[in-house]
Amino acid sequence: MLQVERIAYGGWPNCYRLWNASIELTVTTDVGPRIIRFGFIGQNELVEFPAQLGRTGGDEFRLYGGHRLWHAPESKARTYYPDNGPVEAEATAQGVRLRQPTETTTGVQKEMEIRLSPGDASIRIAHRLYNRNLWVVELAAWALTAMAPGGTAVIPLPPRGRHPDDLQPSSRLAVWPYTDLSDPRWTWGRRHLLLRQDPRRPLPQKLGAGVPDGWVAHVRDGRLFVKSFTPVAGVPYPDFGSSVEVFADGEMLEIETLGPLIHVAPDGMVEHVERWDLWSDVPTPRGDDDVDAHIAPRIARIHP
Repeated sequence: MLQVERIAYGGWPNCYRLWNASIELTVTTDVGPRIIRFGFIGQNELVEFPAQLGRTGGDEFRLYGGHRLWHAPESKARTYYPDNGPVEAEATAQGVRLRQPTETTTGVQKEMEIRLSPGDASIRIAHRLYNRNLWVVELAAWALTAMAPGGTAVIPLPPRGRHPDDLQPSSRLAVWPYTDLSDPRWTWGRRHLLLRQDPRRPLPQKLGAGVPDGWVAHVRDGRLFVKSFTPVAGVPYPDFGSSVEVFADGEMLEIETLGPLIHVAPDGMVEHVERWDLWSDVPTPRGDDDVDAHIAPRIARIHP
């Protein structure tokens, strides 16, 4: 059964906790929109930065931790707009809707509508961006989830083929100027790419990919977290066609999904929906065979 209560959390007096028999999540309203906590009851799969918890106001962007909504393509001027002020919160039959005031520098307004399953370890998040300008804006919704340290991200590659039957390229990978493909945190499989977070390795790593399967996963301490989405074929995506991106440094591992690049008319809206699922008793994968044995059967329940 779904339950909601207003609580203080991390030094913020106005948060909402949503829970059912197996999972819980906490959203902030003094800053945001943010999901600062998600996991099985009593656990948090998301990273928190204690020195920033409870802070409000100011012009500097703070990570805080948890899950946030940005708009792509990334640039310092538009992307790092600080979400340091209060957001409007509205209770719904299945959860809560959070809406940020319109960003003064971009004219974009962010909204998250979170629906918690009454009985399953699953939630649905609708990420919405509204164009409050008097002109058309090109953007993509970008959902970033910062995971607690020590985990491994899994990106599925498109269906594989063989030579000489399949002679044309089938996909692209996006790498950044700081991406080091020789870094031992990467595992390059035939069917999946893995990225491990290692607190001993602080240098950032990032990679993007078009993922027609519509999911990206994270495993930590025996728990599997999956973000699912519906990819749109035949339309442009940011960052050389990336619908999934992963980022790791010495403090966290981010798993990110992106919607397509869209020209949004004045007062128009773009929506990007994620489904989150959580399982226990899943070992950390070391390669394709582990993913096939322990993760793929769970994914099949979401995408039969």
